[in-house]
Amino acid sequence: MSVWLWIVLAFVGMGVLAWVGRRVGQMATSNAPRFRDMPYGVAFGYVFAAACILGGIWLWFLPGAVFFRWAVQGFVLFAIAAFVFRLVFRHVGTAATKRLFRAMPLTAAFGILVIIIYAVLAIFAGAIAPYGQSEILGAANVVPGGDPAMGGNPLYPLGTDQIGRDILSRLIYGAQNTVGIAFVTTLIAFFLGGSLGFLAATVGGWLDQLLSRAVDVLMAIPSLIFSLLLMTIASVWADGEKALLTVYMILIIAVIDSTRVFRLARAVGTGIVVMDYIEAARLRGEGMGWIVFREILPNAMAPLLAEFGLRFCFVFLTIASLSFLGVGIQPPLADWGTMVRDLGPFINFAAFAPLVATAPLMAAGAIALLTVAVNFVVDWMLQKSSGLKE
Repeated sequence: MSVWLWIVLAFVGMGVLAWVGRRVGQMATSNAPRFRDMPYGVAFGYVFAAACILGGIWLWFLPGAVFFRWAVQGFVLFAIAAFVFRLVFRHVGTAATKRLFRAMPLTAAFGILVIIIYAVLAIFAGAIAPYGQSEILGAANVVPGGDPAMGGNPLYPLGTDQIGRDILSRLIYGAQNTVGIAFVTTLIAFFLGGSLGFLAATVGGWLDQLLSRAVDVLMAIPSLIFSLLLMTIASVWADGEKALLTVYMILIIAVIDSTRVFRLARAVGTGIVVMDYIEAARLRGEGMGWIVFREILPNAMAPLLAEFGLRFCFVFLTIASLSFLGVGIQPPLADWGTMVRDLGPFINFAAFAPLVATAPLMAAGAIALLTVAVNFVVDWMLQKSSGLKE
């Protein structure tokens, strides 16, 4: 029986269990409101959640599910650390920070803690990493885990790659390269898109039409395909200069992503320029720079900050994708996208050497964890800026 047929049968079975469970609950409680008013989708959600929990327990005890156990243990440790982190800063710090942490959900505390850890790793990678990012140690294909009986080595707790580079060190340096470059790229994209968007909203007329139509043309092309095309051209212009190719990559992604920022900044700015205080600034004789950066920007900060988090995630994933395709961050620099590509062949050994197969999943997990953390913080910021209460 094929895998897809098993999946279909599983969903059908969960659907039947959801209907039966809701019906039994209605009969057992004399049609109490809790079960009487329960939509079928909610009942299915309960059954699906129970199936996921049971599936996770079954997967936990499988001999080959090493990475799954590591991921669950890491998630639990991060959740506990986030709870302690929020609890501590509710009582330590200034009055403003205490008030902020008291109103902060646990998911936002989790995201902020993860971002801080990544930032520390990126800034102090040279002091934290046990080896260099391109240092060849002479011990290739060491199994993660550090157990000599399983082919590991305590000196390399996460193992080594095909040419003998320490995976733990490259993961740490990958935070510095991937995350650092993504942050700089996002800053440039916001400076370009935000400035031009506010300028178009303030001036209007032909300038607004010219910039808007140019942005429409750029946004009509899928961003990853467009980036890949331009990076292929830039690799010829760079003529083997890896540092120059990285600069080209930053500029290309920044320009492409600035189109999204432009649309948001123009939309927000259009609603602000009609306010009375903007007219008062014009009557005072303030210049365009003052109106854009001192009047419009502070009042548009909340949606822009939320968009900054989302843009950072997209830029971060774009850089990882380009590196995976071989046109992003170039070796010998460590990059998570490149690591997934280089360590991908280890997946073939999952059947008889599960620990070896976890190697490419580490870099993929680092990408996923940061993406989830940033989105947690962005969701919280959007809730705060909207003024909604839980």
